[in-house]
Amino acid sequence: MRSEEKRRKNSPSTLAGWFYLLTPYSLLLTLFISGCAKQPPLHHEQSFVFGTMVEVTIYGEPEARAKELASKVLADFDYLHRTLHAWEPGTLSRMNAVFAQSPARAAIQPGMVPIIRDATRLSEMSGGLFNPAIGKLIALWGFQSDEFTPRRPDPKEIEALVAADPRMTDIVIDGIQFYSKNPAVKVDLGGYGKGYALDLAAEYLRSQGVKGALINIGGNIMAIGSRGGEAWRVGIQHPRKPGAIAALELHDGEAIGTSGDYQRYFMLDGKRYCHIIDPRTGYPAQGVEAVTVLIPKGSLAGTLSDVASKPAFIAGVKGWRAAAQAMGVADVMLIDERGEIHLTPSMKKRLEFQEKGLTLHEVP
Repeated sequence: MRSEEKRRKNSPSTLAGWFYLLTPYSLLLTLFISGCAKQPPLHHEQSFVFGTMVEVTIYGEPEARAKELASKVLADFDYLHRTLHAWEPGTLSRMNAVFAQSPARAAIQPGMVPIIRDATRLSEMSGGLFNPAIGKLIALWGFQSDEFTPRRPDPKEIEALVAADPRMTDIVIDGIQFYSKNPAVKVDLGGYGKGYALDLAAEYLRSQGVKGALINIGGNIMAIGSRGGEAWRVGIQHPRKPGAIAALELHDGEAIGTSGDYQRYFMLDGKRYCHIIDPRTGYPAQGVEAVTVLIPKGSLAGTLSDVASKPAFIAGVKGWRAAAQAMGVADVMLIDERGEIHLTPSMKKRLEFQEKGLTLHEVP
């Protein structure tokens, strides 16, 4: 873990600030859980991983065993974070260095093969709106950094990178070697890694016989089992106000994920620029404050909860429904720049809104 991350993790005052700023879901999650009195053992651990606050909550296990299991999950998260980091030294950054020297080849770490192939599959499914290969565009806007400095990149540089059209399909895995057909490829798995980690953690905890757990990685949340027969209850952060805009019960194996413009962004000349870049234009997506997707139980529910919100966010008010359908997602909510809510009927049935007077647009 980087020294700066250690400092944030160990400083109570700094932790509180990042806890609110980066992971509003976490606050809501803690509130909902703490409201349940006189329950069997409920073990809760936090750490700063993937550039956000991570929480593991385990229900019904003896304290020592729950602590051991949670610590293992958090250690695995830290390893995965270092492996998949797009710009600091690690497996993915070394791969990116090879991509930049196209058509240079190198041996691929076996564990990266299913990740690259799955990310490529999901990118193709999204019609390229989810595109981890645009890391150079993300870096150009300053979002491959721990601090975000307001900047307006040279339009010619943006145009050049968009014209280079880096895609995940440019990556070739040939036996034990890999290379890129396009030197503009720089993979950034920031919209994939947290969901992938959820799936791995859930698989591990289930293999250890855990009957109830909730894993939260910066607002990407997965439920395992229940809390003593009761569904886990979580909140969806309001993109412009403290607290939840809605709450819902999360059942066994379900995962929920939100992409918003309120966590990683900067303001410039009164305009908000967020980290979600539209691959078609090279500019941060506009017109949307947040998109939340609810994914049913499945082997890749966590991964899809991380990935599927991005195409809908980029597609915007006019295209979000088609983008969600392309990803096979039925339960979706979009909050536009005016604070109006667009959602599917099935998602509406699951949500309990926390304030009155909201404008809802139900879209079949």
